[in-house]
Amino acid sequence: MFDVDRYLERIGCAGETGADIATLRKLHKNHLMAIPYNGATQDFGDGVCLVDLDEDAAFETCVVQGRGGTCFQLNRLFARLLTELGHDVAVLAASTAEGWEASGLEVEHMFNRVALNGEEWLVDVGYPGPSYIEPLLVSDAVQSQYGCQYRLIERGSRTALQRRGRITRWSVVYTFTMQPREWSDWKDMEDFLAREIAADTGPQDGTKILCGRTLDDGQVVLKGRRHLTVRDGREEIRTVTDDAEHERLVSRMLSGTFR
Repeated sequence: MFDVDRYLERIGCAGETGADIATLRKLHKNHLMAIPYNGATQDFGDGVCLVDLDEDAAFETCVVQGRGGTCFQLNRLFARLLTELGHDVAVLAASTAEGWEASGLEVEHMFNRVALNGEEWLVDVGYPGPSYIEPLLVSDAVQSQYGCQYRLIERGSRTALQRRGRITRWSVVYTFTMQPREWSDWKDMEDFLAREIAADTGPQDGTKILCGRTLDDGQVVLKGRRHLTVRDGREEIRTVTDDAEHERLVSRMLSGTFR
Protein backbone atom coordinates (compact mmCIF):
# COMPACT_ATOMS: atom_id res chain seq x y z
CA MET A 1 0.00 0.00 0.00
CA PHE A 2 1.35 3.43 -0.97
CA ASP A 3 2.58 5.22 2.13
CA VAL A 4 4.27 8.64 2.12
CA ASP A 5 6.23 8.15 5.36
CA ARG A 6 7.48 4.73 4.30
CA TYR A 7 8.44 6.15 0.91
CA LEU A 8 10.44 9.00 2.44
CA GLU A 9 12.17 6.64 4.84
CA ARG A 10 13.10 4.25 2.03
CA ILE A 11 14.90 7.00 0.09
CA GLY A 12 16.61 8.41 3.18
CA CYS A 13 14.40 11.49 3.44
CA ALA A 14 12.30 10.79 6.54
CA GLY A 15 10.62 14.01 7.69
CA GLU A 16 11.53 15.90 4.48
CA THR A 17 8.05 17.22 3.71
CA GLY A 18 8.73 20.79 2.60
CA ALA A 19 7.48 22.03 -0.77
CA ASP A 20 10.64 23.98 -1.64
CA ILE A 21 13.51 23.57 -4.08
CA ALA A 22 16.05 22.45 -1.48
CA THR A 23 13.77 19.59 -0.42
CA LEU A 24 12.92 18.75 -4.03
CA ARG A 25 16.62 18.48 -4.87
CA LYS A 26 17.22 16.15 -1.93
CA LEU A 27 14.20 13.98 -2.72
CA HIS A 28 15.24 13.72 -6.38
CA LYS A 29 18.89 12.78 -5.84
CA ASN A 30 18.18 10.48 -2.90
CA HIS A 31 15.50 8.69 -4.89
CA LEU A 32 17.89 8.05 -7.77
CA MET A 33 20.59 6.78 -5.40
CA ALA A 34 18.25 4.56 -3.38
CA ILE A 35 16.11 3.03 -6.11
CA PRO A 36 17.60 1.83 -9.42
CA TYR A 37 16.23 1.86 -12.91
CA ASN A 38 15.46 -1.79 -13.57
CA GLY A 39 13.84 -2.78 -16.83
CA ALA A 40 13.14 -6.29 -15.53
CA THR A 41 10.59 -5.36 -12.87
CA GLN A 42 7.57 -4.89 -15.11
CA ASP A 43 5.67 -8.18 -15.15
CA PHE A 44 3.83 -8.43 -18.45
CA GLY A 45 2.61 -11.98 -17.79
CA ASP A 46 -0.98 -10.75 -17.55
CA GLY A 47 -0.58 -8.15 -20.28
CA VAL A 48 0.96 -4.69 -20.51
CA CYS A 49 -0.62 -2.24 -18.07
CA LEU A 50 0.69 1.33 -18.14
CA VAL A 51 -2.54 3.33 -18.07
CA ASP A 52 -4.22 1.49 -15.19
CA LEU A 53 -1.00 0.69 -13.35
CA ASP A 54 -1.58 -0.73 -9.86
CA GLU A 55 0.30 1.91 -7.88
CA ASP A 56 0.11 -0.03 -4.61
CA ALA A 57 1.66 -3.12 -6.21
CA ALA A 58 4.31 -0.98 -7.93
CA PHE A 59 5.10 0.74 -4.63
CA GLU A 60 5.67 -2.63 -2.96
CA THR A 61 7.95 -3.91 -5.72
CA CYS A 62 9.86 -0.76 -6.64
CA VAL A 63 10.14 1.09 -3.34
CA VAL A 64 9.54 -1.23 -0.38
CA GLN A 65 11.47 -4.15 -1.86
CA GLY A 66 13.93 -1.75 -3.48
CA ARG A 67 13.90 -3.61 -6.80
CA GLY A 68 13.49 -0.42 -8.81
CA GLY A 69 11.49 -0.04 -11.97
CA THR A 70 11.03 1.82 -15.24
CA CYS A 71 9.85 5.35 -15.92
CA PHE A 72 6.22 4.22 -15.98
CA GLN A 73 6.51 2.96 -12.43
CA LEU A 74 9.09 5.23 -10.80
CA ASN A 75 8.02 8.59 -12.18
CA ARG A 76 4.36 7.81 -11.61
CA LEU A 77 5.05 6.92 -7.97
CA PHE A 78 7.27 9.98 -7.53
CA ALA A 79 4.55 12.20 -9.00
CA ARG A 80 2.13 10.86 -6.41
CA LEU A 81 4.63 11.40 -3.60
CA LEU A 82 5.30 14.99 -4.64
CA THR A 83 1.60 15.71 -5.07
CA GLU A 84 0.84 14.42 -1.59
CA LEU A 85 3.64 16.62 -0.25
CA GLY A 86 1.93 19.66 -1.78
CA HIS A 87 3.87 20.16 -5.00
CA ASP A 88 2.26 21.29 -8.25
CA VAL A 89 3.08 18.34 -10.53
CA ALA A 90 2.33 17.67 -14.19
CA VAL A 91 3.17 14.46 -16.03
CA LEU A 92 5.13 14.96 -19.27
CA ALA A 93 6.02 12.66 -22.17
CA ALA A 94 9.28 12.38 -24.05
CA SER A 95 10.96 10.28 -26.71
CA THR A 96 14.59 9.30 -27.13
CA ALA A 97 16.06 9.06 -30.61
CA GLU A 98 16.22 5.29 -30.29
CA GLY A 99 12.70 5.08 -28.91
CA TRP A 100 11.27 7.25 -31.67
CA GLU A 101 12.99 5.12 -34.28
CA ALA A 102 11.54 1.96 -32.74
CA SER A 103 7.99 3.09 -32.00
CA GLY A 104 7.35 6.45 -33.63
CA LEU A 105 5.59 7.49 -30.41
CA GLU A 106 6.04 10.71 -28.45
CA VAL A 107 5.05 8.92 -25.24
CA GLU A 108 7.97 6.50 -25.04
CA HIS A 109 9.20 8.07 -21.80
CA MET A 110 7.26 9.40 -18.80
CA PHE A 111 8.63 12.08 -16.48
CA ASN A 112 7.41 15.10 -14.47
CA ARG A 113 7.37 18.87 -14.24
CA VAL A 114 7.12 20.70 -10.92
CA ALA A 115 5.99 24.34 -10.76
CA LEU A 116 7.51 26.07 -7.75
CA ASN A 117 7.61 29.77 -6.83
CA GLY A 118 7.10 30.93 -10.41
CA GLU A 119 9.67 28.54 -11.88
CA GLU A 120 9.33 25.18 -13.61
CA TRP A 121 11.61 22.22 -12.94
CA LEU A 122 12.08 18.98 -14.86
CA VAL A 123 11.97 16.01 -12.51
CA ASP A 124 12.94 12.51 -13.66
CA VAL A 125 13.73 9.57 -11.37
CA GLY A 126 12.92 6.96 -14.01
CA TYR A 127 15.61 7.29 -16.66
CA PRO A 128 18.48 4.76 -16.74
CA GLY A 129 21.01 7.50 -17.48
CA PRO A 130 23.14 9.27 -17.95
CA SER A 131 20.97 12.28 -17.21
CA TYR A 132 20.39 14.97 -14.61
CA ILE A 133 20.78 13.92 -10.98
CA GLU A 134 18.98 16.92 -9.50
CA PRO A 135 15.91 18.75 -10.86
CA LEU A 136 16.63 20.79 -13.98
CA LEU A 137 15.32 24.35 -14.29
CA VAL A 138 13.32 25.08 -17.43
CA SER A 139 15.57 27.84 -18.71
CA ASP A 140 17.71 28.92 -21.66
CA ALA A 141 20.82 28.80 -19.49
CA VAL A 142 23.42 26.02 -19.51
CA GLN A 143 23.23 24.22 -16.17
CA SER A 144 26.01 22.21 -14.52
CA GLN A 145 25.66 19.18 -12.28
CA TYR A 146 28.45 16.92 -11.05
CA GLY A 147 30.84 17.68 -13.90
CA CYS A 148 28.18 17.49 -16.65
CA GLN A 149 26.34 20.28 -18.45
CA TYR A 150 22.73 20.41 -19.59
CA ARG A 151 20.76 22.71 -21.85
CA LEU A 152 17.30 22.90 -23.40
CA ILE A 153 17.21 23.64 -27.14
CA GLU A 154 14.06 24.39 -29.14
CA ARG A 155 13.59 22.06 -32.10
CA GLY A 156 10.48 23.13 -33.97
CA SER A 157 7.50 22.32 -31.78
CA ARG A 158 9.58 20.25 -29.36
CA THR A 159 12.34 20.85 -26.83
CA ALA A 160 15.54 18.81 -26.83
CA LEU A 161 17.28 18.11 -23.55
CA GLN A 162 21.02 17.94 -24.29
CA ARG A 163 23.88 16.79 -22.11
CA ARG A 164 27.68 16.71 -22.32
CA GLY A 165 30.46 15.48 -20.08
CA ARG A 166 33.82 17.11 -19.49
CA ILE A 167 35.30 16.03 -22.81
CA THR A 168 32.25 14.84 -24.77
CA ARG A 169 30.10 16.73 -27.26
CA TRP A 170 26.49 17.77 -26.74
CA SER A 171 24.10 14.84 -27.26
CA VAL A 172 20.32 14.58 -26.94
CA VAL A 173 18.91 12.77 -23.92
CA TYR A 174 15.31 13.07 -25.11
CA THR A 175 12.88 15.47 -26.77
CA PHE A 176 9.57 16.58 -25.29
CA THR A 177 6.89 19.24 -25.02
CA MET A 178 5.62 20.98 -21.89
CA GLN A 179 2.09 19.75 -22.59
CA PRO A 180 0.68 18.10 -19.43
CA ARG A 181 -0.38 14.52 -20.04
CA GLU A 182 -2.99 12.12 -18.72
CA TRP A 183 -2.25 8.48 -17.90
CA SER A 184 -4.57 7.50 -20.77
CA ASP A 185 -2.10 9.08 -23.22
CA TRP A 186 0.09 5.99 -22.76
CA LYS A 187 -2.46 3.62 -24.32
CA ASP A 188 -0.55 3.67 -27.62
CA MET A 189 2.63 2.72 -25.75
CA GLU A 190 0.77 -0.14 -24.09
CA ASP A 191 -0.30 -1.46 -27.46
CA PHE A 192 3.20 -1.07 -28.91
CA LEU A 193 4.82 -3.00 -26.03
CA ALA A 194 2.20 -5.73 -26.25
CA ARG A 195 3.02 -6.23 -29.93
CA GLU A 196 6.77 -6.22 -29.21
CA ILE A 197 6.43 -8.83 -26.48
CA ALA A 198 4.24 -11.07 -28.64
CA ALA A 199 6.79 -10.94 -31.46
CA ASP A 200 9.88 -11.44 -29.28
CA THR A 201 11.37 -14.88 -29.77
CA GLY A 202 15.03 -13.90 -29.36
CA PRO A 203 17.48 -15.53 -26.93
CA GLN A 204 17.81 -14.26 -23.37
CA ASP A 205 21.55 -13.66 -23.55
CA GLY A 206 21.86 -10.46 -21.53
CA THR A 207 21.70 -8.16 -24.54
CA LYS A 208 18.28 -6.84 -23.45
CA ILE A 209 19.36 -5.87 -19.94
CA LEU A 210 18.81 -2.20 -19.07
CA CYS A 211 19.55 -0.94 -15.59
CA GLY A 212 20.99 2.20 -14.04
CA ARG A 213 22.22 3.34 -10.65
CA THR A 214 23.01 6.87 -9.49
CA LEU A 215 26.12 7.49 -7.40
CA ASP A 216 26.96 10.50 -5.28
CA ASP A 217 28.94 12.09 -8.12
CA GLY A 218 27.60 10.36 -11.22
CA GLN A 219 25.84 7.35 -12.67
CA VAL A 220 26.46 3.86 -13.93
CA VAL A 221 24.40 2.30 -16.73
CA LEU A 222 24.35 -1.21 -18.14
CA LYS A 223 22.60 -1.54 -21.49
CA GLY A 224 22.97 -5.02 -22.80
CA ARG A 225 26.70 -5.62 -22.71
CA ARG A 226 27.59 -1.93 -22.83
CA HIS A 227 28.77 -0.65 -19.46
CA LEU A 228 28.93 3.13 -18.99
CA THR A 229 30.24 4.90 -15.90
CA VAL A 230 30.09 8.68 -15.40
CA ARG A 231 31.99 10.09 -12.41
CA ASP A 232 32.35 13.86 -12.02
CA GLY A 233 31.62 14.29 -15.72
CA ARG A 234 34.25 11.80 -16.86
CA GLU A 235 32.90 8.90 -18.89
CA GLU A 236 34.22 5.38 -19.29
CA ILE A 237 32.59 2.93 -21.70
CA ARG A 238 33.44 -0.72 -22.18
CA THR A 239 31.86 -3.92 -23.45
CA VAL A 240 31.37 -6.72 -20.94
CA THR A 241 32.03 -10.04 -22.66
CA ASP A 242 32.33 -12.35 -19.66
CA ASP A 243 28.93 -13.76 -18.60
CA ALA A 244 29.87 -14.11 -14.94
CA GLU A 245 31.10 -10.51 -14.76
CA HIS A 246 27.93 -9.35 -16.49
CA GLU A 247 25.77 -11.11 -13.89
CA ARG A 248 27.84 -9.62 -11.04
CA LEU A 249 27.46 -6.11 -12.48
CA VAL A 250 23.69 -6.46 -12.74
CA SER A 251 23.49 -7.77 -9.17
CA ARG A 252 25.70 -5.01 -7.77
CA MET A 253 23.87 -2.24 -9.59
CA LEU A 254 20.44 -3.40 -8.51
CA SER A 255 21.47 -4.09 -4.92
CA GLY A 256 23.22 -0.76 -4.52
CA THR A 257 26.63 -2.23 -3.75
CA PHE A 258 28.23 -0.63 -6.80
CA ARG A 259 30.77 2.02 -5.80
